[in-house]
Amino acid sequence: MNHPTTVVAIPARLESKRLPRKLLADVGGKPLLQRVLERCLEAQHPAAVVLCTDSEELRDKASQWALPRPVPVLMTPASCSSGSERLACALPELLEVAGSNDPAHCWVLNVQGDQPFVDPMIIDAMAERCREARSDVLTPVYRLPAEKIHNPAVVKCLLAHDGRCLTFSRSALPHVRDVPPEQWHAHAPYWGHVGIYGYRAEVLAQWEALPASPLEAIEKLEQLKLLEAGIAIGSFPVEADSLSVDTAEQLEEARAIAAQLR
Repeated sequence: MNHPTTVVAIPARLESKRLPRKLLADVGGKPLLQRVLERCLEAQHPAAVVLCTDSEELRDKASQWALPRPVPVLMTPASCSSGSERLACALPELLEVAGSNDPAHCWVLNVQGDQPFVDPMIIDAMAERCREARSDVLTPVYRLPAEKIHNPAVVKCLLAHDGRCLTFSRSALPHVRDVPPEQWHAHAPYWGHVGIYGYRAEVLAQWEALPASPLEAIEKLEQLKLLEAGIAIGSFPVEADSLSVDTAEQLEEARAIAAQLR
């Protein structure tokens, strides 16, 4: 049996709304995005690592960084409203880079470009899971510590007993009735979402045809578009989250981590 091809695709927008130009912010002597690319290149299973961006500046910077091997850069429209839409726009080129002409037999691993310490082992674990996936979309989840349950910057995932993702939210899920919120962690498991998705390429091929998602617009979580369209998302557990840099405070946290790694 032939195993599906996997390709890591990193959607990158330079002018993010919450922290503009964060992808070029210095983190321990390197631009944040360079650290993401380096980590992704450490993964062993994907056929390629690709950067997808609408920024000519990011394209030019990436070509100058001393990476273990060159990373192809695919230019995408500035109008893309989410990372997944950006990858959908670049899908024909992604399939070409992956050496695949079959969207049903190729997986695109979407690694968000603001995770400077993304674990290559999680990327490889996802590539392995794609071989026997029962759903067309996969994502890693981790057990949330009590202090993160009510933090709206931390995305939560509500899981079914078989690991299917029932929904995602910035609010704590589930709500524990008649119990003070600070005690909820003692009554139910809470799962956080790691910012990586695995898409069977044919899901991205139909992205433009998916209906608009009111939930996605409200929560600003692109995975809700899939769930509202009836596309199941499977999950698998990992030990810990990978820091996503969305705020100035998280950027300082990333710098502190980088200083410890020196």
